[in-house]
Order: sequence, then structure tokens, then C-alpha cells
Amino acid sequence: MTEPDTPPPLPLSDQDLLADGEVIAVVDDLPDITNLLVHFLQKRDLPAVGVASAAELRQLLASGKVALTLLDIGLPDADGAALLPEVKAQNPDTAVVMLTAAASLETALDCLRRGADDYLTKPVRFDNLFNTLRRILEKRRLTLRNRQYQQQLERVRQRIERTHNLSIKMNGAYLRITDLELLAQAILTGITALEGLGFNRAFMLLLNDDSTRLTGRWAIGPINQEEGVAIWQRMQTEHLTLDDLLQRLRTAPPKETPITRLVRRISLNAEANNNLAAAALSQRRMLLVQQGKAEYPVPPELLEVLQEDCFAVAPLYSPERNLGVVVVDYFISRRDFEPEKLHALESFLSQASLAIEHGYLYQAVQRQVRELEQITRELHKNKEMLVTAGRYSAVGHMTAQLAHNLRNPMTAIGGTARMLARKLTDPDTRKFLRMMVSEVEKVEKILANLAHYSESIQPVYETVSLSELAQNAVRLYQQDMTQQGIAVCYDCKEDTPLVEADPKLIQQVLVHLIANAIDAMPEGGTLTLHIRSEDGGLVVSIQDTGRGISASILKNVTDPFFTTKTMGTGLGLSLVQRIIQDHGGTLALSNSAAGGAQARIWMPVNH
Repeated sequence: MTEPDTPPPLPLSDQDLLADGEVIAVVDDLPDITNLLVHFLQKRDLPAVGVASAAELRQLLASGKVALTLLDIGLPDADGAALLPEVKAQNPDTAVVMLTAAASLETALDCLRRGADDYLTKPVRFDNLFNTLRRILEKRRLTLRNRQYQQQLERVRQRIERTHNLSIKMNGAYLRITDLELLAQAILTGITALEGLGFNRAFMLLLNDDSTRLTGRWAIGPINQEEGVAIWQRMQTEHLTLDDLLQRLRTAPPKETPITRLVRRISLNAEANNNLAAAALSQRRMLLVQQGKAEYPVPPELLEVLQEDCFAVAPLYSPERNLGVVVVDYFISRRDFEPEKLHALESFLSQASLAIEHGYLYQAVQRQVRELEQITRELHKNKEMLVTAGRYSAVGHMTAQLAHNLRNPMTAIGGTARMLARKLTDPDTRKFLRMMVSEVEKVEKILANLAHYSESIQPVYETVSLSELAQNAVRLYQQDMTQQGIAVCYDCKEDTPLVEADPKLIQQVLVHLIANAIDAMPEGGTLTLHIRSEDGGLVVSIQDTGRGISASILKNVTDPFFTTKTMGTGLGLSLVQRIIQDHGGTLALSNSAAGGAQARIWMPVNH
């Protein structure tokens, strides 16, 4: 055999004939031929190993790294043709090219029937040998890749089918569950159930209200290996399916578990790319942690809580906003993360995110319904209260005027009747005069009672929260303020003390002052409500950004019957001041340096 002077090059980067570690086994009992063929193949970057016997070949094949065997028919310890079926049976992916000095058609056909990929006769030309080996290796590569593609397609089909079945089951759960906690538990159940995605544990972290932190909310899975084994045995014993688990959620909501208490210790900064979880959410892509390492910093508290250094972090987001992340791991089984499983998780969470968004929307609607119901109740209550207060004020001022305008004439009439009764002697006339005196005394008594009534509006004291009363008063005008472009700024500390006051009268005061502030901002603005502790009491400040109060009006604004409106009696602020004074407090009206007017109420904490 002679080697050609210019062998054709083999572009391995394009052909990729052999995988890493794979070799070509040259099996021949003649060392010179073996060494020559090995040297030829190695010069063309094809790893080759010389083998002198069937026993050595079996040892080499056991390694699983033989891509092709160049097998001589005549071996010292076996017939190559008889050895061929054994090689193909135990190593079906190993290609075999028979090599023999006997140019017999019958021998060649027998080898091909036994599974050989080709047949060469000695002496063999190196160019023919190389072309044959390259063709067979290319065929083998295509066969392996085709099988790999088929396996991938089958895994994809199984993943799609599993995800589809899971989606069908979860759709029923999403439609039945409106409570956000139950919804989250259903999602985590789908992630961890064997009929679902089959992860060992799943943790859900959601953004807080101002989207600054990711906080742990719910989790499913064992907290240690012993609990994991117990859960697995119970699932096997009770034959629990995904449907069973979801049904249990609907009929018996889960109690707080150790792993739920554990996950609620997690609170991560949600700033973009500040840590692994924040990066996964801001970039809306899954990130993988292997042995505690990832492309973004892994929060130490996450590693401490999970007690696991291999996990995946997947984002939860809707088209409108980011929601949070889900962390999954194989805490018990210690499996590797398969790409198909991670793709299935992403697909599942895209649907779950929409369900969570709908849960948030449902909660918002329920909250608005409750607020509307409360506003309706407050409207009815304040309508009655305002009507009563209006009557109260009108009667008070009317009786004051009656007492002032009628008392002097009635006194004169009564005095004249008494004087005439003493001077006149006619019995009939004196009888009528005494009757007149008696009736005048009745009128004077009625006027005195009315005057006393107008001066005796006594509060009915209860322990109340001024902050709560103020918020209820604002709710009455929420729709009007929204339409008018008025924003509300609350500045009420949570630890402000309660006060002893008449809630109906104080809310009447707040309603009137807020209504005045809204009237002062026809083009929109900001209504600011402060409540602070000061001088042994509480100060309630209601400030608008309207036109303010002119100096000429400010000094008379609380006088009875004073008004700048074309409609109304002008009794509102006078009544407000009266109610505050009856509570032992003070009312001050002023213009703010920043523009607009300010009503400042001081009330004692302990009346």
C-alpha cells in the first residue's frame, strides 16, 4: 500500500465527522498494516487506535467511544465476519467497514448481510479508504443527528402535550378562583405536581405596591429531605392527581406551612439588574443559578432561605406591568434542569401571569365596590345629618331673631295689660285684661324656651378617629374631585391619638370645609389634608390651591348670614365654628403663603 503524495484535505470544522473523544478502531493482526493505517488517519485529524485481536476490540468497544471499526476478517482469536454481528448488536451506532485480502463477492455480500456498512479488499488505496470512511462517517453523523432531532421533536411534542393538558386543567382553576392567595397556590401546585411540571419546590415573590421590593408571598414544597420523602409517599399512597390537589384548594384552602413562613423572610431590592431576581423581572427572561453562581449577583438571603445553590428564577409579567418572579428547584431529586422543562415553565407562567393580573383587577374592582358602598352609606348618613344640621342652624338663628324682635313688644303689651288691670274696676274688662296678661306670659315663656333651645346644641361624645372621619368626608366628593381635576394629598400619621367627639357633628364640619375647598378650585388643583398632634390636642388642616380669601371677607366669614354666594343662607361657617367651640376647640381661617386658603381646626384629645 502506498500513500498518495497530496491527500485531499478534511475540513473538520465543516464535516464534524467525529464527536469529542470518538476514535476509529483499526483491527488487524499485522502490526505494520495497523500502524500504517493509524498514521494515515491521524495525519488527517481522524483519531485512530490500532487493535490486534478481538479481545482488545471488545475492551475498546466497551468504552462507547468507537465511531467506526475498520475490521479485518482474519484475526488470531476470532473470525471477523463472525464477530461482526456481535459488534453491531452491542454497539449499533458503531459503523463497521470490513477489510480482507480475499476479493470474494460472496464474502462481501455475507458481511453486508451481517451488518457491515462497506467492504474493502487488500491492498487498499488510501484515497479510496479515506473517501469510503468519510462517506460512512457522514452517513453515521446524519443518522445520529436525525435520531437526535427525532428525540428532540418527541420531547417537544411531549412538553407541548403536557403543557396543553396542564393549561386545560389550570384554566378551570383560574375560572373558579378569584382569591389571589388561592390562585397563587393553584399556580404553584401546577408547577410542582407530577402531572404538571414536576419541580420539587416553587416559590412566588411579588412586587410590593410601589414596585420597589420583591417580597416572598407563597411557596409549595418540602422544607427538608425528610418532609420531601413523606410528601412523596403520601402522594403515592393516596394516588393524588392534579385535579385532586386543585379540588382540595377550592374546598379546603391551605393553611400556613413552614415553607410559606420561610419564603416570607425574603425581601429583595427590585431595582433593575441590582440582583438576580430583579434582573430576571426587568429583562423578562429566565435566569439559572448553578452552584450558587449566575450572570447576575445572587442575593445571599435567597441562598440562605432556599438552602439550595441550583435553581431557576422566572419572571411573572402581564403586558401592562411586571408582577414578580417564581423560583423553582429540584431540592429532593437533585435533577439537572432540562431545557424542555424550563421552556414549559416559561409557557405556563405566561398564562399564570395573566391569571394573576386578572386577580389583581378583580381585587381592585372589589375594593372599588366596597368604597362605593361605603360612599353610598356615608352619603345617606350625611344627607340626613346635613338636613338636620340645616334645620338646626335655621331654627337657632330664627329663634334668636324672634326672641329679639318679639320680646320687647310682648313685654310692652304685657306691662300695659297689667297696669290697666290695676286701674280699671269693670269686672268684665279686668277679666279680659288678666286673660291678655296670661297669654303674653305664655308667649314670653315660649320665646325663652326657643332661645334656650338655640343655645343648647350639645355634642354626643364618642371615641373617634379624625383621620377616618376625614377620609370618609373626602370619599363623598371623590367623583366630583376626579371630574374637576383635583388631587388629594393625605398627610396623616398612623399613630395619631383618638379623640372624644360627636362623629356626626365633626364629620359635618369636615364635609363643609372640604366642600368650600373644592368650590375654591373650579379649574382643578390639590386638596391637602394634614392631621398632627399639637399642644395637647390634634390639629386638622384642610388646604386648597384655589384663589384664597380676600382680607375684607376673611374677618366676616364666620358671621351668621354672611355669604358671598348667590345661593345659601351664609350659616355654614358660623355653624362650623359653633360646633368646634362646643367641642372645646378652635377654628382658624387664613390664606396660605403658597396660595389658596387654609382651614385649621384644633381639638383637645381629652375633652
